[in-house]
Amino acid sequence: MSEPSVPPPPPYYTPPPPPTGPTSGAVSPNRGIMIVLSYLWLLALIPLLTEKDDKEVQWHAKHGLVLLGAEVIVWVAFLFLHMVLIAIHIGFLGCFLSIIQLVLWLGILVLHIVCIIKGTKGERFLIPGISQYADRF
Repeated sequence: MSEPSVPPPPPYYTPPPPPTGPTSGAVSPNRGIMIVLSYLWLLALIPLLTEKDDKEVQWHAKHGLVLLGAEVIVWVAFLFLHMVLIAIHIGFLGCFLSIIQLVLWLGILVLHIVCIIKGTKGERFLIPGISQYADRF
């Protein structure tokens, strides 16, 4: 007599381990520090390059870099205007332009502080005409 055929036991299946790396949209443990760095001019490159998985930090870093680019354009325009005023011998208007630059610089500093405060609270501060470029970055 032949023995009844018994099917072999099912193979032992071990599920793969859960991914250990950060997933998309992961919250960085350094989120607050990275958001502050995002609005400190060229230091925005640090969170942009190191926190690639935290979408919120990435947005703030891109926003900080776009804001830096806009500031550079404004300062170059003021420098050009100063040079033109000096070239046409109306240098005394440069004094008024310097006062305007000082007020503008203080306004930019306040803008950075507001962006940092809003960012650390989990909000976004949208600047008309500038923030739209952060999404395209």
